[in-house]
Amino acid sequence: MKITSVTLGAAFAVTLATTVGAQELKYANWAPPFHTITDAQIEPLAKAVDEGTSGAVTLRAFHGGELGAGPADQYVRIVQGTADMGWGLPGYTSSQFPKTLILELPGALPLDEPGYAALWRAYEGELKSEFPMTEAIALWGAEPNILMMRDKAVTSPEDLKGLKIRVAGSIAAEAMEALGATPVQLPMTQVYNGLQTGLIDGLVSGASVLSDFKLSEVVSNVTTGPNLGRLTFYTVMNKPVYDGLSAEAKEALDAVKGEAISKQTEEAWVATAAEALDAARASSEITVNDLDAAQSKAFDDALAQVTDSYVAEVGGAAALAAMRGE
Repeated sequence: MKITSVTLGAAFAVTLATTVGAQELKYANWAPPFHTITDAQIEPLAKAVDEGTSGAVTLRAFHGGELGAGPADQYVRIVQGTADMGWGLPGYTSSQFPKTLILELPGALPLDEPGYAALWRAYEGELKSEFPMTEAIALWGAEPNILMMRDKAVTSPEDLKGLKIRVAGSIAAEAMEALGATPVQLPMTQVYNGLQTGLIDGLVSGASVLSDFKLSEVVSNVTTGPNLGRLTFYTVMNKPVYDGLSAEAKEALDAVKGEAISKQTEEAWVATAAEALDAARASSEITVNDLDAAQSKAFDDALAQVTDSYVAEVGGAAALAAMRGE
């Protein structure tokens, strides 16, 4: 994705107005400024707030973890007021988001079903209590997970046995254990080096990370086909800050938050993933293994118990049904 934010001192900032005395909302982005989140979500939110208030309220993004490195503590930083708004992954604090994480389970949704719609279907009745002291701005899913390996082709569960696979949370960890791999918790910002040095043998994530974190430079094999679940994401705003917005600012933000900005963000993730996979297929350095139905079923069968056990453990049957629209 192209970089369209501007530089202010040490921070890259999205500022669509410079009105003297304007209220400035701080958006914490732990990813680099060229990440999909910038064009897909941060700039549209900034534009909506700026235009809706004639510059009285602006949104400034601090990229690259300037307000706190890594995705793990983003929710806490929003609650504590280090930033007014920011995005993160429920999987990094799994105990806080047990029902939200149901969407990450293998087979929870068909591969072609959008995650954002499932999350919002379940939000009011099942998930809202997992987001205390914040206003949910966006909830979305990534493209379906795939396997990306440093130097080994994976076409069956047996190929994963004994390998160290980076995961983003407890759901993916249980899935990799069920397939015989050893899960390794590692921030995405450290995965490039982990692959390069052999600390990990591969990772399970969406294909967008091949470009968003330049992992195409250190991955040699990609496996698609099995339903390995998908990552989930949130963007939240400090609740007192949201409640204290002017009527104009709140109206402007309310017009885009929720399903509207979530859909736009997820579709950008999926588009980035498609471009990254196309580039991988065109590369002489990466082999893409697109498994057929029978090969994929071997993975799906091995993972079915992971999904059933987790849903039962967290009492998530109603949440799963809501996500599926049942």
